[in-house]
Amino acid sequence: MKLLHIDSSLLGPHSVSRQVSAAVVARLREANPGVAVSYRDLGHSPLAHLSGAHLAVAQGAPAAPELEGDLAAGQAVLEEFLAADIVVIGAPMYNFTIPTQLKAWIDRILVAGKTFKYADGAVQGLAGGKRVVIAVSRGGFYGPDTPMAVGEHLESYLRFVFGFIGIADPEIIAADGINYGPEHREKAIASALLAATALRAA
Repeated sequence: MKLLHIDSSLLGPHSVSRQVSAAVVARLREANPGVAVSYRDLGHSPLAHLSGAHLAVAQGAPAAPELEGDLAAGQAVLEEFLAADIVVIGAPMYNFTIPTQLKAWIDRILVAGKTFKYADGAVQGLAGGKRVVIAVSRGGFYGPDTPMAVGEHLESYLRFVFGFIGIADPEIIAADGINYGPEHREKAIASALLAATALRAA
């Protein structure tokens, strides 16, 4: 069994999503001792965003020499994702959505013919069978019964993205209200860490 661990926060050791994603991985390693874990830190080593040159290559144009290293990195990211049985993602909310570093990663794994295809006028996800666990951290409260619900474009986006490629039910562990003061922060982290320890084994 292979587990891919992705972090995307820019806050290093001060990151709540990193703390929770690490707890998720620890729980899954404990429950599955033979699991092989690979780690990618998008905050520390971000991927380049797609450009017109990338899209031209995807359409069959020759790659410029200066783009070859980045194309190789993108292929490595895709293969890493495809090989994983479990994917754990640390995803903080930045300005109501995912970090730009995580978006660049998503752009490298949503590839026609690899993780999805169009058939008979419909989209067919090709990455089904994977388990995805997402550790979310948000400064405020964005639940459906809150005034800020309309601004929630992190969890909703990630659910749609993974559903698009065939992963219909990603598991979300959220730490909400972490910027509402120390008491709220501690409570949110404790709740998220408890949820991580209660994850099913496989």
